[in-house]
Amino acid sequence: MKRLRGRILRLLVKVPEPLRSLLTGSGENGRDGAGALFSFGIRVGSAVIAFVAQVLLARWLGAFDFGIYTFVWVWVNVLGSITTLGLSIAAVRFLAEYATRGDDAHTRGFLNFGRFLTFTAGAIVAALGIAVLYAFGPRMIDDHYIRPLIIGLLSLPAIAVTDFQDGVGRARSWIAIAFIPPYIMRPLLILGGIGLILLFGGPRTATVAAIALTAASWLTMTVQYIIQQRRFGRELKDRTVRYRPRQWLSVALPMLLMDSFALLMLNLDVMLLERFVPPDKIAVYFAAARTITLIAFIHFAVTAVAMPRFAASYAERDSERAMRQLARFRSWMLWPSLAAATFILVLGKWILALFGPEFPVAWPLMFILALGYIARAAAGPAESMLVVSGHQNYTALITGVAAFVNATLNLALIPHFGLTGAALATSIAYTLQAAFYAIAANRVLAEGFGHAPPPPDGAKERA
Repeated sequence: MKRLRGRILRLLVKVPEPLRSLLTGSGENGRDGAGALFSFGIRVGSAVIAFVAQVLLARWLGAFDFGIYTFVWVWVNVLGSITTLGLSIAAVRFLAEYATRGDDAHTRGFLNFGRFLTFTAGAIVAALGIAVLYAFGPRMIDDHYIRPLIIGLLSLPAIAVTDFQDGVGRARSWIAIAFIPPYIMRPLLILGGIGLILLFGGPRTATVAAIALTAASWLTMTVQYIIQQRRFGRELKDRTVRYRPRQWLSVALPMLLMDSFALLMLNLDVMLLERFVPPDKIAVYFAAARTITLIAFIHFAVTAVAMPRFAASYAERDSERAMRQLARFRSWMLWPSLAAATFILVLGKWILALFGPEFPVAWPLMFILALGYIARAAAGPAESMLVVSGHQNYTALITGVAAFVNATLNLALIPHFGLTGAALATSIAYTLQAAFYAIAANRVLAEGFGHAPPPPDGAKERA
């Protein structure tokens, strides 16, 4: 790992600004820049793996069973993320703070509390979900979803703990431990598990895929836990354990609200399509939606650069500089997003054909969905500016309203327009969200960060 980091650092020296900042989140050539580039590389690698896995699964299972598996995966992913209760985000704040203070006792307490609570929440939600499916399943969803969904729900405790441990790794700057298990290891295990089952003559069904998903989730959680525990065992010398559950939850639960709204925005269309279209149509929609979301990596990269810059401007209460930064980052986000969308749409039919002969008909859906992502890019990292300047309530309200609009439009449009209705609803909701973010950010900056107190003594302006 050290050798890889050294090679990254040598490459960064040769990269001119502002590209270096876009890649690293910093103009420096230090370890933070290499770490940020490494994490971005893992994200890109995971996107490639996820795309290849989806293509292979669509080919192996066929559109009908791939659609069922897609529905199961979306529900499991959303519920697994929600059952972290916001503690994965809170970990970044508290564990980083405890590491700076050398507070081993509260570090141990937070780890024990977080793992126990996320595992318990995942287990409770899984048990309730399975009970509901057994009691009322045939009245709620079609029969062919029930067994794969029950099997998929068994993975919830493992997915919740893995998400929590992701936050733990990011808090300690253990990039490989944080990102590789959920983003690289788990999808490869799922793909490998399904491939092995099919190789030995197993049935090509969504149930088989759900079994592989559950097994991979538990194995990933276990491996990540063992590695983290060994690392903490070397670093934490104080054996004392202290707990502050009220403080931890007071920070985590508001973050849960924001995260839940964001998850709904991303997945609500697929979750609601089950009520109106057969599984093969869900598969077609999912392939189009996830292909066009590759544009979002530009948003991810620019946001990684923007957040520390906004935070520095806010620390000095320099709203004029923040306004200039927001304008610049909007440009960084918009034009590459337009180029990426054009490239994907030009090749869209050929890309969708990789999934199978039924999938190229979804190309118009990609075009509609792309408009929503372009709207987000036009707003730039306005959400990040609001969060780091203490206006996270705005972001929660805006995302909540957008999620409500998304649900309402999906329910209104899907019965009449099918997959096109889902794409229109999602694109309109993203456009509305982007407009609200842009208006709120411009207003906050025009008012000098609004409620912000004066800058601390000794703060200096930087151009």
